Parts: sequence; C-alpha cells; structure tokens
Amino acid sequence: MENPSVWRDEVHSPAFPQLSGDISADVVIIGGGITGITAAYLLSIAGKSVVVLESNKVGQSSTGFSTGNLYATVGGEGLHSISSRFNEAKLIEVVESRAAAVDLIEEIIAVNDIECDFKRVSWNLFSLEGQRQSFINDERTAAAVAGLTVSSHVPYTSPVKDGFAVPNQAQFNPLKYVVSLASKIDSESCRIFEHSRVVKVEEGETCTVETEHGKVTAPKVIMATHTPKGLYMVHASMGPYREYAVAAIATGSYPDAGIYWEMQETEHYSVRTYDSPHGKIIMVLGEMHKVGQKEENLECYHKLEAFLRKRFDVGDVVYRWSAQQYKPADSIPYIGRSSGDAKTYIATGFGADGLVYGTLAAMIISDSILEKPNKWSKTYDASRITPLASASNFIKENANVAYEMVKDLLTTDADSFAEVRTYEGKIMELEGSKYAVHRDGDGELHIVTAICPHMGCVVHWNTAEQSWDCPCHGSRFSKHGDVLEGPAINPLKKVVI
Repeated sequence: MENPSVWRDEVHSPAFPQLSGDISADVVIIGGGITGITAAYLLSIAGKSVVVLESNKVGQSSTGFSTGNLYATVGGEGLHSISSRFNEAKLIEVVESRAAAVDLIEEIIAVNDIECDFKRVSWNLFSLEGQRQSFINDERTAAAVAGLTVSSHVPYTSPVKDGFAVPNQAQFNPLKYVVSLASKIDSESCRIFEHSRVVKVEEGETCTVETEHGKVTAPKVIMATHTPKGLYMVHASMGPYREYAVAAIATGSYPDAGIYWEMQETEHYSVRTYDSPHGKIIMVLGEMHKVGQKEENLECYHKLEAFLRKRFDVGDVVYRWSAQQYKPADSIPYIGRSSGDAKTYIATGFGADGLVYGTLAAMIISDSILEKPNKWSKTYDASRITPLASASNFIKENANVAYEMVKDLLTTDADSFAEVRTYEGKIMELEGSKYAVHRDGDGELHIVTAICPHMGCVVHWNTAEQSWDCPCHGSRFSKHGDVLEGPAINPLKKVVI
C-alpha cells in the first residue's frame, strides 16, 4: 500500500549508481536528503572530495515527504518554549540561524539555476474559534522579540478569530530541489550512490563505512540520516513521531500561496496549496502520534480529509502520505560531533522543521570540517547537556520507552496464523520467541522476528503504510523486514516456519 507524496509526480529522478567496491574520499555522507546533499554541495565547492551513500533514492525519504515549507519560526512547542527553557538570546540565535538557512536555499537555487517552484510567502498562525489563544499570544510576543516582522493580517479563506502573520518566509518543491542539486554536483569529486545501504560504520585513524556491496574510507563521516544509525546517546533525548498529510483537488476558493497553521484545542493543522499535475490542490498535515503507538493509523487520513472538506470545497483526494520526525528534549536540534566521537557528525532532532534545520546542519557541519568558525555551532552542539531545559521531556520520553518495552514483551496479538487477516499484521509467540506475522493482498504470510535489532523493543504493525514500526526509537521495517528508516542498521530477520 504505497502512499506517494505530491512531489513524486513532479520529479523524474536521475539514476545514480550503486556503490560497488572500495573507494576513498575526504568526507563520506550517509543519507541523500536535504541535509546530506546540501553538505555535499558546500564541501565539494570548497574543494573536498565527497561520497554520498543513499539507501533508497536521493530525496525520497524524509525530504520527499515534507510539505515544502520554509520558515524562521519553529513548530512543536513553539518559539516561546525556547525562550522559557533558555533565554531570549537563545531564541534570537535560533530564529537568526533558521532565516540564514532559508536564505542559503534561495541563493543555491539562484546560483545553480534550479527550477523548484521557490517563492516567498507569509507564515500564518491562527485559530478560527479562539482556541489556543494563550499559545498564539505567546508566539506573537516571541516572534517580535526574535526580531521577526509581525502582521495582524492573515489571508485565510475563513474569518480568523485570533492570529498573526510573518511575511517573507518561503515554499518550494523539496524533492525537485534536492534531486536537481544532486544532479548539479555529481562529479568525480562528489560521487553519489543510491541503493547503497550502510551496514557498518567504524571510527579509527581513518573511518570506514561499509555497504552491502562496497566500502568507503574517509577521515570524516556525516550521519545525514534524520536520526543517527546505530546506538547513540542522543536517542535517549528524543521522541519519534509520525505525522500525516492529505491533498485534494480544489473545486472552490482556496487561500493565497502561504503557510497556514490553524490551531485547534488538541491539534495543529498545517495547510498550503500547490499547482500539481491534477490542478490546484489543497494539502493539510497533522494528526501526529508516537511511532508505533496508534492502533488505527488509517484514521489519521480520514480525519485530515474530513478537515479539508469542512474548511474548503474540494474534490477527490489525490495524494496522501506520512512523514517521521524526532523531537528534541530541549526544543533545539543536535548538530555536530556526537558525544564520544571525534570524526562522526550527526544532525537530528529537527522536529517537523527538517528542511530548514537540515540545511542549517549542513552549514554548521561543513564549516566545522573546513575549520571555519560558525556562530551557531554552540547553539546546536550535539553533545550538549541541558538538564533544566530537557528534564521534563527526557523523563517523559524514556518512561514511555520503558513502558512499551515491558508491555510488549509480555503480550501477543494472536494465537494462530488464521487470526491474521489480509493486509493485517500481528505479533505471535512460537516456542518462546516472538514473531511479526503479516498477510498480504494475495493471502501470503510474511514472517519476521518481532524484536527490533536497535534496542530490543517489540515492533507494531502500521496498517496505513503496511510496515512494522518500533514504538521505542522509531525504526521502521517493511513487511519483509527491510529497514525503512530510523536508527536500526540491521533488518528484522525473515523466518521460515
């Protein structure tokens, strides 16, 4: 059950080769999304030899499943949470650095003549019935303190009860941008490989990164994988979440081009329009939940469609997809050298703001490798310790992980294969071991081990995306056990019974 994003129809991706054999470079980058490709661009134009290893296709993981919005504000707990957890100086640093990242994207597009529908638009935060007014007021104040221009005009199609706008933010087609940039930089000094899944990373005098069919040696490694692959201290400071998007054809009035965040009591819906091959569409993103911890994932799509039909005149739903995010404990991403690693850089904890933070991560990490000063490197230091700012979220997320691990080790979903229906997945226990069992559309059973190889949690079935998801740290696997995303390096082993 494939759920392609709107960007997939717009982009015809070139084919980059699969790594075969042993090669070397100055820097090896794991991950071909916006973080990895931007870092490769910045390093290669500075004279470094670079190798990019992408397990799938360039841009078609997290980057290709975003909404294409670029803004200096932040999602999640908002700008005011940064001010309250730290101080106003930190708030200003975050906003300033994010604005610089958006400016860099615009500069790269201009310099490299990239067609990706980039345009400057306003970012709007509001409610229609007066919900979450304290949140909106706090964000309005924080935006002004951070030096952003704040306007009271929100150009939505429905009357706004309370809200504000920040002009001069941006939108684009993120997949077209990343694929085009990758094509521009692909060369002898910047080699890009697809379908080259990393299976082992070793630090030493020279770092070694192994794929299934080759090996790269380099003095520096960048983990541009949304969350680091393997076991890292930072995993204990983040929570993995899944969010959903639905896009339908507009048959009536629609908002001007812009980023629209509508606040409701328990939800925050992100709305924008786009000119797709189907015509003008309106898309909405929302219904966030912890990875692997929602029984009925399809319900998320249904709720988003209901929201669209309530707010706008729309026809058929032509796209629906979901994306993963990792929320940092103290509201600020982790960018730079990992704790205990001298040569491996990580970039994670972007929340729902990965396009901008991914670009910013590439700026900070490339400057470090090039031994250039970067005024935001300390703000996002990946090995920082912030007990006061992180305590509540750190405790909450780790208590949740412990609960899921113990609960699932003591329970099963089914006692026999006959209980597993078509397109369904269940956990079964056979001879003292747990197995993840799925029945596909042809009635065939697919059986894999149910224990996530990352840290030993039991996976859960995701009906909407037909995948096995780990509720502890967000690793996701196909029905065959292959790694789709998350920190896991090894797949779920196939089982023949």
